[in-house]
Amino acid sequence: MTFGQWSGFISLLLMGAVLWQIRQLLLLLFAAVVLANGLNHLSQWFQRRGVKKQLSIPLAVIVLLLALVIVVALIIPPFVDQFQQLLTLVPASIDGTLQWLRKMARAIDPELTPLLPNWQQITGQIRPVLQKLAGNGLGLFYSTLGLPLTLLLLIVLSLMFLANPRAYRQGFIRCFPAFYRARVDVILKESEILLEDWLRLVVVSAVVVTAATWFGLVLLQVRLPLALALVAGIFVVIPNIGPLISLVPAMAIALLDNAWKPLLVMVLYGLINYFEFHWITLHCMGKPQPILRGVLLLAQVFFVSVFGLFGLWLAVPLTLVGQVLVQEILIKDILDRWHSSEDAGEEKPTQTSPALPKS
Repeated sequence: MTFGQWSGFISLLLMGAVLWQIRQLLLLLFAAVVLANGLNHLSQWFQRRGVKKQLSIPLAVIVLLLALVIVVALIIPPFVDQFQQLLTLVPASIDGTLQWLRKMARAIDPELTPLLPNWQQITGQIRPVLQKLAGNGLGLFYSTLGLPLTLLLLIVLSLMFLANPRAYRQGFIRCFPAFYRARVDVILKESEILLEDWLRLVVVSAVVVTAATWFGLVLLQVRLPLALALVAGIFVVIPNIGPLISLVPAMAIALLDNAWKPLLVMVLYGLINYFEFHWITLHCMGKPQPILRGVLLLAQVFFVSVFGLFGLWLAVPLTLVGQVLVQEILIKDILDRWHSSEDAGEEKPTQTSPALPKS
């Protein structure tokens, strides 16, 4: 390798090390881009209905703020009250279940009783894991600014991107070589389309799952239906894992009433999530989920290990963008243009790859 090649290789390593150190900031930046993208499409929706561009952006921001005010004013107070009860009842329910299991084990074989853990042992094992996951995600901001200021910074960044998206977009494209800027623009457009579909799916799914869960829990006469329904609507953002997380407190609360009621709650949540995936995700969105379930599960494990809990929340948009990058850059621009000697009728390149097109 020449001196220039060694210099470029070392520069890439240094750049990778710097990006790894600021990965929490990059995650916050990505979240701001996703939020700004959603507001931008909402602004364009107003423009298609005759609203001027100068008014569409403030109107989109007003709609967002109005939605936040409605959530805070109408939902948060009863949710906080019910959620506090939820934090008290769930441990009591799980502890009661463990005591029942210990009695059953004692009746079957007294030697099995010491093998069953109690609630204190379970919480002692879970707490370090949760602390480690929370420490990986945006730890810098939690230690210096706190969660409210982090959310405020997220909103401010999103509004800055929304105020002049073209300038930020063009500035990002100029970071690439001139011959590849047209391709970068195409890749950004593909990513925007997938993020728009995901945001639409998230909003519709969260509303439908929350309403259906609240109605079903009221019919089953399960305590704290609003808090449990909101938990189910929030965790629907996390495929594969989210529905299971929201099911645990619902079954624990139902167990306080009757031994058979958790089974009904399990059936209710299963039907709701089946309906959400096979009707909303596949039918209402007009096309199937672009990510394979197995790939998404592996991506969730990877992003939660790198970014912490916030990586789990943003695993789907991160995977969507990563899928576009792999498809457009790795497959189309590199692998599809690397012909074998039989296909190209010439010697196989050894060190240099074919030049990329300018468009």
